[in-house]
Amino acid sequence: MKVESFVVNVDQRELDDLRRRLSLTRWPQPIDGEGWSSGTDISYLRDLCTYWETEYDWRRTEANLNRWPQFTTTVDGQRIHFLHARSPVSDARPLMLLHGWPSSVLEFGKVVARLTDPAAYGGDPADAFHVVVPSLPGYAWSGPITQPGWDVSRIANAMTVVMEHLGYGTYGLMGGDWGSLVASRMALATPERISGLYLTLVTVPPTGADDDSTPEETLLAEEFRQYVATETGYIAIQATKPQSLAFGLTDSPAGLAGWIVEKFHAWTDCGGQLESALTREEILGNITAYWLTGTAGSSMRLYRESVLAGSASPVSKYVDVPTGVAVFPKEPYRVSRRQAERLYRVVRWTEFARGGHFPALEQPECFVTDIRAFFRELA
Repeated sequence: MKVESFVVNVDQRELDDLRRRLSLTRWPQPIDGEGWSSGTDISYLRDLCTYWETEYDWRRTEANLNRWPQFTTTVDGQRIHFLHARSPVSDARPLMLLHGWPSSVLEFGKVVARLTDPAAYGGDPADAFHVVVPSLPGYAWSGPITQPGWDVSRIANAMTVVMEHLGYGTYGLMGGDWGSLVASRMALATPERISGLYLTLVTVPPTGADDDSTPEETLLAEEFRQYVATETGYIAIQATKPQSLAFGLTDSPAGLAGWIVEKFHAWTDCGGQLESALTREEILGNITAYWLTGTAGSSMRLYRESVLAGSASPVSKYVDVPTGVAVFPKEPYRVSRRQAERLYRVVRWTEFARGGHFPALEQPECFVTDIRAFFRELA
């Protein structure tokens, strides 16, 4: 497997075209007083897109990303992009961080340095990690995909190949969103290689549907029913007809922003004010990565491919790998520890007071501290 060094260096003409397209946006007619109730608030999005057109500087995002060694390789016919930040501590633990949708490797920008060099942040060098952060196939610089069949299980196999080629015989995994399902399947397929599995999202069937459900599980089940009823239209579209949506999101940056920003607003612990949880630079950096790589459509295909392959559902076999679970209050899908233990060997369970679906961005210090504690306890 050939691995090549990679640097993000976007042609200025692409950035100029992005600004031109933003300046020509055709906006829909708003409904008075509707706000975020039926989707992205138009007044917020217009303001964000004005900033995107006139003030946002991709080069700052690009420079921050290029601080870390990046590489590309080909696995199973698909280009794979990844960050590989080695710790100054030679015997640091290897750790792969796996994002989901609508995220990217930029989700972990605040935590890579803390994980690789804890001493620089007042921590113990014994807690250091060699960090690998891949772009999932079809996402950003690992895309677009050109073949069908890139479901969760196939991605898990590809990620295992990457870690093998980097020379890591055993390693830890962290996953959120789709990354949690990818990491779980990696742990199922090669448990002898996984030193620990750290998840910020756990999906297990059923949720609060048993006769012996606790009051906590009943409440969580009701919250999930409300979530399914009001927040999952995007899943139905992306799991059935992603290509139809891809035309608009690939052609219109405002359309792409509207589709992604609504999820950031709904899934972060922002109290209705998105920029209390994420900065504009973080929001637009992630959206711009999708735009510049033309991967809005291929990233969404993970939903369709995984449904077709039957791998979109929670794991059905017991994951006999030491598992740490981080529970953030605004994570849309939460289960009880008892439910999680039906399918995972849970050895650490941490409930946080703040945070949502993107904890590495929202609560980076808490996120890093808990990961360190989890793997320290396994040593």
